[in-house]
Amino acid sequence: MNEYSRPDGVEIVEAGLLLRPWRAEDAADVHRACQDPEIQRWTRVPSPYELEHAVEFVGKRAPQMWADGTGAPFAVCDAATGELLGSCGLVGIDPALRSGEVGYWTAPQARGRAVAVRATRAVSRWALTELGLRRIVWQAEVGNHASRLVALRAGFTVEGRLRLADPHPRGARDGWVGALLPEDLAGTDPAGEADTDPAAGPAGRGSLQARRAAVFAVPQPVLFARAADGTELRLRPLHEPDLDSIVRTCRDPEAVRWTTVPDPYQPSDAEFFVHEHGPTVWRRGTGAVFAIAEESDRYAGVVELRISPGDPLVADLGFVVAPWARGRGYCPAAVLAVSAWGFTALNLARIEWRANVGNTASRRVAEKAGFTLEGTARHALNHRGDRMDAWVGALLPADLGLSTTTGSRSGERG
Repeated sequence: MNEYSRPDGVEIVEAGLLLRPWRAEDAADVHRACQDPEIQRWTRVPSPYELEHAVEFVGKRAPQMWADGTGAPFAVCDAATGELLGSCGLVGIDPALRSGEVGYWTAPQARGRAVAVRATRAVSRWALTELGLRRIVWQAEVGNHASRLVALRAGFTVEGRLRLADPHPRGARDGWVGALLPEDLAGTDPAGEADTDPAAGPAGRGSLQARRAAVFAVPQPVLFARAADGTELRLRPLHEPDLDSIVRTCRDPEAVRWTTVPDPYQPSDAEFFVHEHGPTVWRRGTGAVFAIAEESDRYAGVVELRISPGDPLVADLGFVVAPWARGRGYCPAAVLAVSAWGFTALNLARIEWRANVGNTASRRVAEKAGFTLEGTARHALNHRGDRMDAWVGALLPADLGLSTTTGSRSGERG
């Protein structure tokens, strides 16, 4: 019997952590940790989580995985005190492919200390060297940006999105997938503190992917702007009370003429936009949809920022204004606030605006917000089945006195 099949003989001490096989006496601590809503939301632990589930896991399932060679689950403990901090290990092993899949959670009281990052690196290092695996796989539901951030900081490369991945019973169907190879661990800091250089690779805390994972790991922020007439505006996520106003706005002849909203626009279109489109954009980390609202929270329009799939430093911006809010300076102020957030929070280098040639109202908004008209792109837009010429403009961080590496998030309240 080799060391791998003897769980009592496997302990990893690294970066202030002790990783050891689970013990029967861990059941109470596991039960306590797994009451956390985040663990129940993003992992496959039962919900509600009862003490009997913890007893079965530490006493039967975990030891069986070791005995069968199908997994290597570790309790993650503080090396000095022995306190249980979380769980990390291989949740699956494929001997034929010499591949293992990592899984982890952190107890609520231990978060913010890079526990999962340090544990994932330690488990990966052990699996690649002691078990002779050639690849460690990470998977998470699209929207689990906290897990994605851990994987990136641990050295994983996020390789893509799996459609119709194994769905979480309480979540979305699609998943992210990534992998770590032996060379990806070279040069990583075992203490869990990654390079803060913005040009650092995928494992770096300052890498673009990691920074954005941190942004999208929390609820969409509320931004604030002040219109030309002095009205304070809130840029917030869309919500249920906006539905009727969205329908009225998108049935307006000007909206139909210059945008690609469905025509005729139905209440079901608004429901999809509010409940599906906006949350999905944020969950996938591909941009953000902000409602423009007055201080009374009355809906006045929408601004959407979309990160380019071809160039992660570029995004395009679109907007629609409610008929009653036009000409009041609401939209330029909102566009400026969302653009500033895109530069500072998402580290964008360029935000583009396009509109059908002739859409002078959209052009006025863009120019008032600071965009520079760069020219006309022939047949650049598909407008209801016809190719249309488009005005093209752009806004750069320098236009607002900002830097792409500032990391500042001023003007934001979460």
